[in-house]
Amino acid sequence: MTHTHASPSGPVAWPRGFRAYTGHGGLREHGDDISIVASELPATSAAMFTRSLFAGPAVVISRAHAVGQNLRAVATLAQNANVATGRQGEENATEVVRRVAGILGIPEDEVLIGSTGVIGRPLPMGTIRTHFDEAARHGLTAFTAEPLDVARAMMTTDTRPKTAVRTVGPAHIVGVAKGVGMLEPDMATMLAHVFTDADLSPADLDRALRGAVNRTFNCLSVDTDTSTSDTVAVIANGAAGPVDPARFSEALADLCLDLTQQLASDGEGATKLLRVTVGRAGDYTQAKRVAKSVVNSPLIKTAVHGADPNWGRVLMAIGKNTGDTDIAPGNVTVRFGDIEVYPEEPEPDTLGRLVGIMRRDEVDILVTLGLGDAEATVYGCDLSAGYVRVNADYTT
Repeated sequence: MTHTHASPSGPVAWPRGFRAYTGHGGLREHGDDISIVASELPATSAAMFTRSLFAGPAVVISRAHAVGQNLRAVATLAQNANVATGRQGEENATEVVRRVAGILGIPEDEVLIGSTGVIGRPLPMGTIRTHFDEAARHGLTAFTAEPLDVARAMMTTDTRPKTAVRTVGPAHIVGVAKGVGMLEPDMATMLAHVFTDADLSPADLDRALRGAVNRTFNCLSVDTDTSTSDTVAVIANGAAGPVDPARFSEALADLCLDLTQQLASDGEGATKLLRVTVGRAGDYTQAKRVAKSVVNSPLIKTAVHGADPNWGRVLMAIGKNTGDTDIAPGNVTVRFGDIEVYPEEPEPDTLGRLVGIMRRDEVDILVTLGLGDAEATVYGCDLSAGYVRVNADYTT
């Protein structure tokens, strides 16, 4: 069983050849809200983006820049998504990219931009321009931020910054991420940026990212809502030399899983991480679909919050998949942790143990369909009154 990883407790250093900057650009009242991470060397990149029909200018620009697979820097604006802001929003995002490229002395199409926060509000370009004017005066001497600083500057309603680190031979992989609400990624995730000094071909890097995203970030759901700004990217500058692509893919997937579980456990109002595994499915797609129907059920999420082992709700969620006509109730099993609750209903004296399982910080629900050998695990959280409070007052 996979267990969640917390952000590293000790100092985290960037891979060789990367440096970063954070500062306050007036997007929020206090604290850093602008970050830039850049490679000092030319780099190879891969990226994936939201498929939302209302994708913001940051996604549109970055999607075009990502085609060349030579991104070298990532700039992030927190607290404002710059979505549904018309032509002015497009011009503002383009200006931010131009200013970042100027500071770094690189082409604009080597800059990826992420923007996250409230939808429908113009960027405060007056304070942003003043900020970048000052940053330009200092140049690269101001690029002294650590990964934790960048992760913190990216936060919106997150309660804690999210970072993860892995190694592959001589190479290091460092990831930073944010996102706790409006969260069910579709081809990418909130904002997750990964940097490595491994030397990989564009094809190997792209293959590694897509494989990792499919089984980690795309298996995450806090509230079933796909953001207009979801972006995940990996930049590799080769400073540590070549690594085995298969080993890199494995390490990248593990890092992405680490970040995924950090994001799930910090879901808005969340008090618990919820993992749902569906095994013995006909294929992976079916396993993931059924698991998502369980992890997304408000009734199950509230039962997890209240430590109520109401296994009937799990059967309900499986049964909603009416297109899966090969699923037969007689072949299905359900467990909460290590206790089977269906079809063998637990003995009355087991109830205390079940409640204890539901009270844990991490709750596992395991389902088997009795159809094949495929398995998928998805990640979410409980649903508390805290989620309602955060989102009822989000813009006011």
